Amino acid sequence: MTPELARVLARLAEELPAGHVEAWARVLRGHRAPDAGLEARLIEAGPGFAVGARAARLARAWREAVPRPAGEALALALETGAVSAARYAGRQSDVVVSGPVGDHPAVRLTGAVVTEIIRDSASTLLVVSFAAFGVIEVVRELREAAERGVRVDLVLEGSREKGGTLRGDGAAAAFTALHDSATFWSWPARHRPAGAARAALHAKLVAADDRVAFLGSANLTDRALADNIELGVVIRDPAVVRRMVGHFRGLMRPGEGPLEPVRR
Repeated sequence: MTPELARVLARLAEELPAGHVEAWARVLRGHRAPDAGLEARLIEAGPGFAVGARAARLARAWREAVPRPAGEALALALETGAVSAARYAGRQSDVVVSGPVGDHPAVRLTGAVVTEIIRDSASTLLVVSFAAFGVIEVVRELREAAERGVRVDLVLEGSREKGGTLRGDGAAAAFTALHDSATFWSWPARHRPAGAARAALHAKLVAADDRVAFLGSANLTDRALADNIELGVVIRDPAVVRRMVGHFRGLMRPGEGPLEPVRR
């Protein structure tokens, strides 16, 4: 298969809906070579998607290919490309924002993304936040996740009185309704670097099932999830999510890591 024909097939695999890919593959399997009626049959097989130019592009590239593969090979290549394109699309990242939204449409809202990730979790949830306040909807979603058997771990910054850097009751106060259904983790003062400028647990992460994660600037507060100007990203690559979650699981290792479960 020539490079140009391969490029055309790869592009079509990305552009065509799944139903069109299946229909075009059936047409291609019925041709040993591109005849005069090929373009018309492709258009008839999958109309309504501005397919005329795409059908012409495929027919031209097939005619000019040297050596010229059979239609069966083109059909298989198109189907394989569509499977790969779908897998890639399923792992693509999304830009996530809070606050004012500009004229760029390719963004998602932080509150909706956090809720979606929690709601779609099946086995584990790792939630890491510096500050936390309010977030009644997030607490409700976490409680429902725990009730359906999801293991929920909350890694939160503590108050100054408990060795953290937050004033007041600390981030855990926002999640009192989860004390019986989630495991809380803290970074005790004895495990933090000594010095005048105390180190803080400042990461913000919501990860589900080692499969999808939200990573960004937003704390779990009502303002951060809706009103502040915040920026983050949804990561759907399981290999990357596993590395992020694995980093925290290492910090949570009993007797070795600096993070410890909060005893109640």
